Amino acid sequence: MFMEFLQETLNHFGTFFSLDALEQVLFNPANWGIIGTLVIIEGLLSADNALVLAMMVKHLPEEQRKKALFYGIIGAYFFRFLVIGLGVSLIHIGWIKIVCGHYLLLLVLQNLFQKKEDDDEISAKKMGFWRTVLTVELVDITFSFDSVLAAFGVSNQEWVLLLGGILGILMMRGVAKLFLALIDKVPELETTAFLLIGVIGIKMIASGFGFHMGNVLFFSILITIFFGTFLVHWLRTSGNKTVG
Repeated sequence: MFMEFLQETLNHFGTFFSLDALEQVLFNPANWGIIGTLVIIEGLLSADNALVLAMMVKHLPEEQRKKALFYGIIGAYFFRFLVIGLGVSLIHIGWIKIVCGHYLLLLVLQNLFQKKEDDDEISAKKMGFWRTVLTVELVDITFSFDSVLAAFGVSNQEWVLLLGGILGILMMRGVAKLFLALIDKVPELETTAFLLIGVIGIKMIASGFGFHMGNVLFFSILITIFFGTFLVHWLRTSGNKTVG
């Protein structure tokens, strides 16, 4: 049993080094829809996390800040590589899907209904360069965990998951301020991110019991929720102006 799992895991890791597997992903439009979904979820969940990382390296000289964040990205990519390779084997097991799906729903409930405290009081103690790099690596891994778990609810293709993670992390670092500005203008997007996670959690649980949601239905729900957010925001702002 263990040897079969080990062989399957090695095969999944081998897919990362297969140009044929990469080409199949790149030239399939449906896969880019999945990758785009993963990037959006990563961006919505992690925009504020990028600013946390920036605060953590603020005490370093500017040149070292860039290096520390760069090493953090490398570590985050390596973490994704390992977790995806192992996770694709494990996520086929029914009870693991059910447990992971419930974890995602718990994450949604905690973020939507529990009051967050001290979110704006994050400060970094002055540390040396390599200790800062280690801390950034650990924080990157922590931030990545929920995103990776949500990604498994969307796809089980190695290259799709890895590309979604790579582009999502790059976007998190590169356009964090843009996403934060968008969330400031449309605050409902923060709730939308967790509603999307909730849909993914339900899909994962259903899959664990043998019920599979088709891609057309799944993406229709995601698109409806995402664009419905802007409609809700418009109705709220219009209502406030009318009352005012």
